[in-house]
Amino acid sequence: MQRQLNKVSTGIKGLDEVTAGGLPRGRGTLVCGGPGSGKTLLAVTFLVKGALNNAEPGVLLSFEERISEIELNSASLGFDLEDLQKRQLLATDYLHIDRQEIRETGEYDLEGLFIRLAHAVETVGAKRVVLDSIDTLFAGIPNHAILRAELRRLLHWLKERDLTAIITAERGDGGLTRHGIEEYVSDCVILLEQRVQEELATRRLRVVKYRGSAHGTNEYPFLIEESGLSLIPVTSLGLSHAVSDERIPTGIATLDAMLEGKGYYQGSSILISGGPGTGKTSIGAHFAHAATSRGARCLYLAFEESESQFVRNMATIGIDLRPAIEQRRLIVNAVRPTAYGLEMHLARMLHVVQELRPDVVVVDPLSALQASGSAGQSGIMVLRLIDHVKSAGATALYLTVQGDVDKTDLNISSLMDTWITLRNHREASGLERRLYVVKSRGMAHSSDVRSFSIGSEGVRIDEIKEGS
Repeated sequence: MQRQLNKVSTGIKGLDEVTAGGLPRGRGTLVCGGPGSGKTLLAVTFLVKGALNNAEPGVLLSFEERISEIELNSASLGFDLEDLQKRQLLATDYLHIDRQEIRETGEYDLEGLFIRLAHAVETVGAKRVVLDSIDTLFAGIPNHAILRAELRRLLHWLKERDLTAIITAERGDGGLTRHGIEEYVSDCVILLEQRVQEELATRRLRVVKYRGSAHGTNEYPFLIEESGLSLIPVTSLGLSHAVSDERIPTGIATLDAMLEGKGYYQGSSILISGGPGTGKTSIGAHFAHAATSRGARCLYLAFEESESQFVRNMATIGIDLRPAIEQRRLIVNAVRPTAYGLEMHLARMLHVVQELRPDVVVVDPLSALQASGSAGQSGIMVLRLIDHVKSAGATALYLTVQGDVDKTDLNISSLMDTWITLRNHREASGLERRLYVVKSRGMAHSSDVRSFSIGSEGVRIDEIKEGS
């Protein structure tokens, strides 16, 4: 029988998934990255979650920041390190090392460190250890042979005591770390980076190596917010999501009638495409209002209008969204497309979907995000978004700006279960809006082109337009 590597949960959303269960138990993991990449916060989260969720006390030994500074920084994520210390769930120590005083000698060793570390481990019965950061500890040792030997001895010391450790290190100029040795003696190596492209910053995480375990090899965007650090594995989830035979109303009775009188399938993906001013947001608002009116929770992701502007505009066509917002059945998350890059937008959308667990999601408009990257990048982003929202069991309505049905992005529309297009036509009597259900998988639907209007009572679909 093949033995499997024993692992411990990191407590960090998404990271356990990427590492196929967490970090190697009783072994050392190297977390490396540049300044501000999130190394210390990741390590502290590992300790805090271990103490609170897994009954595994920890030790934090810092060589750079004073413990009071780490406590203050951690408080911004809701972590009370002082309280954990009082409850004997965490032991901390700050070891000041003056680089000018360190001199290389043939008898250099880490005995002093081992004594202090052993005392801290015994004090709380620690199972987890964080050393932050290894660069300062070995700052005065230019001899790589001595450095490698001492680092190996440190990791062996931790392994002998079955301590699961995270050791942080600064990113080097030519390698993963400054010394270029740490990554070779560590069982698991995680690289954190903060990149700025076109004045937009994105944090990324990559598992560089993991001895004895399969793991995700892609780069994954991650967030550092008030709720803590979270990683979004944005690879496609495949086609294993559950489906439902239940139907939910569109919010427009005459549109329901065009879909067998029952509306959309629950958990399906719907695309509403049309040019500017064709009524996409109005149809989206009807859908959101209908969902919240029956007690469902709706997440409205807006990229062109603020919440107040959206609410005001919809009130003019008889859709009052304020009660649903006040009762937290409707959550409007409004942000400009230019605020982040595509990856960070995707990470934030998936994060809020995971946090809120909505029944219904409306994205208005999806095309605003598509314009933020290349066709290939935006296509992958849309695929990942659709996969994750569908796997969460939410019914998703995607609004997108298109000038002509024939020029609609077929790659996106092919991913949708239902596709409805809207068009404006200039007639002698004035502007006429038209609606057409291009497809709706798994159900019969009207193939007629219908005219519709938007007035004080909302969207009203009128008579059939013969020959349209």
